[in-house]
Amino acid sequence: MKIAVGSDERTHLTDQVVANLQQRGHDLSLFGPLQDQPAYWPAVAQAVAEAVASGAADEGLLFCWTGTGVSLAANKVPGIRAALCDDAETARGARLWNNANVLCLSLRRTSEIEAREILDAWFQHSYQSNEVDDACLAQVAALEEQYRKQAVVAASAHHERAANSRAQP
Repeated sequence: MKIAVGSDERTHLTDQVVANLQQRGHDLSLFGPLQDQPAYWPAVAQAVAEAVASGAADEGLLFCWTGTGVSLAANKVPGIRAALCDDAETARGARLWNNANVLCLSLRRTSEIEAREILDAWFQHSYQSNEVDDACLAQVAALEEQYRKQAVVAASAHHERAANSRAQP
């Protein structure tokens, strides 16, 4: 599986998780400091999320100090369902019920052992289509589409105002 992995800092944990993913046989694309490129968490999250959304990667894995920042930023990219998971059971649920495609971990709160357990649960489970969760995910997709359309309308109005102001003598 092709996995995009990013963090806003390189730590012993990120190195251990990257090694674990490689041992599992995954093909990795590294972002930010994991590729020796300094970056803040929003940029790293965007790069990983866009790799997943575009199909360049099957899934993503993100780290930041709390895990919350990268989760927030990644979820701004349409089609991304990033889940901050502090334990294996949350990772299992994120996969089974939320069809999560980006795993977010806290550098502060995640031990190597917990990371291994979380990765085991993440890779052992996948989305199980069912009426309730399908309906919920359809609602999430509808929210994305609603806000995407609003953004397009707002951008169009902005461009029109700019064009009109340039046309004024």
